[in-house]
Amino acid sequence: MGVYNVHERLLAAKQHEVGVLIDTLASSDDELWPRRDWPPMAFDRPLAAGAVGGHGPVRYTVAAYVPGTWVRFAFTGPRGFHGFHEYAALAVDEEHTALRHTLAMDNRGAARLTWPLLFRPLHDALLEDSLDSAELACAGRPARPARWSPYVRFLRRLAR
Repeated sequence: MGVYNVHERLLAAKQHEVGVLIDTLASSDDELWPRRDWPPMAFDRPLAAGAVGGHGPVRYTVAAYVPGTWVRFAFTGPRGFHGFHEYAALAVDEEHTALRHTLAMDNRGAARLTWPLLFRPLHDALLEDSLDSAELACAGRPARPARWSPYVRFLRRLAR
């Protein structure tokens, strides 16, 4: 089963300003990952191709990295996740940049159930929180902060 999931936010910032947010991922000054409310993104070394890590039960390797522009993570877990997720800072014009997160994978075995029932709702909430973090860093506050659905709140309670 193929999964293609995109989250994008138009930010009033230059491409290099948004790209810097990608560069902070998994660092002590991370401005993109919503680590206050979600398991932190962590790697065995600074962000670079070949770094191994993930967040919570989701594991991946940095497959490719262009500083200030784009990073791709190849899934290594959970079992049944075969594909990648990535962040890209895409210039729209001189003063606006689209920050896009793309997840593309084939889910096999138990992941055919766990993705739609468990991982997708949590993933979607986490990504909207991440885009809020980017907007906070670029504009001082998100214009329309994301809100968790009752189902996401229920799943998070179960996880505790």
